[in-house]
Amino acid sequence: MDLVVIEPLKRISCAECGHGPLPHLVRESGVPRCLDCADLGHLVYLPRGDAALTRRARTGSSLCAVVVRFNKRRRRHERQGLLVEEPALARAEAACLVDAEARARRRARDRVRRAAEDTRFTALFAAEITRLFPGCPPARAEAIAAHASVRGSGRVGRSAAGRALSEQAVSVAVRAAVRHEDTEYDALLMAGVPRFEARARLAPLIDAVLDSWRPDTPRYRAPRPRRHLPRPASPAAPEP
Repeated sequence: MDLVVIEPLKRISCAECGHGPLPHLVRESGVPRCLDCADLGHLVYLPRGDAALTRRARTGSSLCAVVVRFNKRRRRHERQGLLVEEPALARAEAACLVDAEARARRRARDRVRRAAEDTRFTALFAAEITRLFPGCPPARAEAIAAHASVRGSGRVGRSAAGRALSEQAVSVAVRAAVRHEDTEYDALLMAGVPRFEARARLAPLIDAVLDSWRPDTPRYRAPRPRRHLPRPASPAAPEP
């Protein structure tokens, strides 16, 4: 299990030595301590961003700690970097310099591959929008698909359901686009209207737009089969 070091959002001092404010701290028994008091003061900080350097420094360091910071919007702790031993970081930097050119070529190939995958997926997403909402203009469907499927955006198009092109995920993306572009939803938010109240207020208008884009599918009724009744016999001619 990783040692965890916190990058505090507030000005906090060490409960043991009083030093502060602390850029990084460790919580022991519920109280904050500086890295020196926690016996981690000899480690150096390596910010995130270079995957190869981080991996090699972590592998070569006999002692390391993960640095996290609380994200208020997402309400979770997120990794900011590592604390590693200085010799391990130096060896990792030297190793990265040796194969820097090869890794740069590999990253370039990966960018091209991902761009092709994203283009193909966006086209499939737009085609699914058109299938579910034939009345949606083609340019609009392409714009909605491009927005919803941006890699790393966290939008519905990049969710597991979105990548599977589920009907619900595609419909959610279209509904969100209509909400922002065809209604006064953004203006209501800027005016201080709560999000859920604004959505409820505009739901009939959004439904009307989506209904106008859906296929016209009147209820089908199979024709009733004709009953072939025997023709009545013609009356017999009177005998002379």
